[in-house]
Amino acid sequence: MGEVLLITGAAIEGGERADLLVADGRIAQIGTGLSHAGATVIDADGLVALPGLVDLHTHLREPGSEASETVLTGTRAAAAGGFTAVFAMPNTSPVADTAGVVEQVLALGDAAGYATVQPIGAVTVGQKGERLAELGAMASSRARVRVFSDDGFCVWDPLIMRRALEYVKAFDGVVAQHAQDPRLTEGAQMNEGAVSAELGLAGWPAVAEESIIARDVLLAEHVGSRLHVCHLSTAGSVDIIRWAKKRGIAVTAEVTPHHLLLTEELVRGYDARYKVNPPLRRDEDVQAVREGLADGTIDIVATDHAPHPVEAKACEWQAAANGMVGLESALRVVDETMVRTGLLDWAGVARVLSKAPARIGRLDGHGTDLVAGAPAELTLYDPSAGGTFSEADLRGRSMNSPYVGRELPGRVVWTIHGRTPTLADGELVEVVS
Repeated sequence: MGEVLLITGAAIEGGERADLLVADGRIAQIGTGLSHAGATVIDADGLVALPGLVDLHTHLREPGSEASETVLTGTRAAAAGGFTAVFAMPNTSPVADTAGVVEQVLALGDAAGYATVQPIGAVTVGQKGERLAELGAMASSRARVRVFSDDGFCVWDPLIMRRALEYVKAFDGVVAQHAQDPRLTEGAQMNEGAVSAELGLAGWPAVAEESIIARDVLLAEHVGSRLHVCHLSTAGSVDIIRWAKKRGIAVTAEVTPHHLLLTEELVRGYDARYKVNPPLRRDEDVQAVREGLADGTIDIVATDHAPHPVEAKACEWQAAANGMVGLESALRVVDETMVRTGLLDWAGVARVLSKAPARIGRLDGHGTDLVAGAPAELTLYDPSAGGTFSEADLRGRSMNSPYVGRELPGRVVWTIHGRTPTLADGELVEVVS
């Protein structure tokens, strides 16, 4: 049944203060001066209440790469960051390209109990880009997959991409594209430009992303299907998405926290924590993606949480793996880059980190307004806190965060998932699922 919680004095999406009574997995009442005998009282004075955060782009690594992360450790990291739901990318071993594997990931999430885990299915068999995976079987399985991606690999063949877009229309699915032309990025190590030339590292040109996005929005228009662009990172990509939306094309896009904050200049130290795909870009790109997120061209923030063991990062730059962990730090980075710059208010944060991701992924029970009767999926955040981000803030299995040693504002104080808190006063709760 779960305990009854009385949250007092929270600023609802940063606006009016109210009390919330949580019982039986729902918000039973919302108002002022609420009371309930025997309820656990949470003093939320000074805290912002948000609908539980939803990440449309998480790598949980299980099955197959449990040395980096498991569904349990990854969802504990999610809870620490205020997330109550995550979409699990399919680049596991075996690849999540069948009903059996996506149902396994779903079951692991249910057993862990820290967040709703919604599997993403691969677009092609083995993510090899050669033939479509069992899209219909995954969609009709117990996992009810609605998002399909070969993330880590671009669906490069235009005919296969067209067929995928056509197929998912039947069940209101969406293809989430990793926009990277493989021929234009062979051997790429960082953003192509003046810094890559100076360092002598092979460049990853902006056009490799932008050309795929341009092709795919036209395919989506032709087919009349939904397209989602993963981890958009360049000013040119923002322009293309803006054009496509004005044209009425059903495209959505995401940006990562690290592309909102970090630039290619960090590569100068050859610290492999900053090696990521797509790479960190120019300051001009950072400003453009912030503006695109603020004006709604970019729909959501997604972490692209990508855990790696120490040996995959503690090596020379060219041999290092791409990727950063990001679940625990995402809300704090969005606070720094979007709220404190005046580009988004807290209602905007709720939109890009909860409501829109749940809507794009067709995830019921998440991303809803904080009103009586709504599911009890909540995040309580203290914007007045802050400090140096450290490895102690990381609750997953891997430590490859680009923010360790960096000052970040705010602190996630409580995460409530359904019938129970998963994070209480900043500490993980031992969940009995």
